[in-house]
Amino acid sequence: QVQLVESGGGLVQAGGSLRLSCVATGSTFRIGNMGYYRQPPGKQRELVATVSGGGATNYADAVKGRFTISRDNGKNTVYLQMNSLKPEDTAVYYCKADDILRAFRPYWGQGTQVTVSS
Repeated sequence: QVQLVESGGGLVQAGGSLRLSCVATGSTFRIGNMGYYRQPPGKQRELVATVSGGGATNYADAVKGRFTISRDNGKNTVYLQMNSLKPEDTAVYYCKADDILRAFRPYWGQGTQVTVSS
């Protein structure tokens, strides 16, 4: 089993920055890709960014050039640096890790609220 604990959400004005962190504990050797998803109010959960164990990254078009995902394998931690935040970035942000030994079964963090005021 893998547990994911997130931190770093909060309230910020448009144009500001926040950094999210997600620490994995437990059987971390099972983890492949990690990433962040978000769920805006009244909408479905959507991809924000992913990072592989080797550092390859993938971003949603809506966040390209503003958000940066990174990973410290030694600390079993993934980071999401969010710059130039917009009100439409308001959402609950969830950390996700794929279990490479169980057909990429996803593990999810508890979610952290990010609110961007205009």
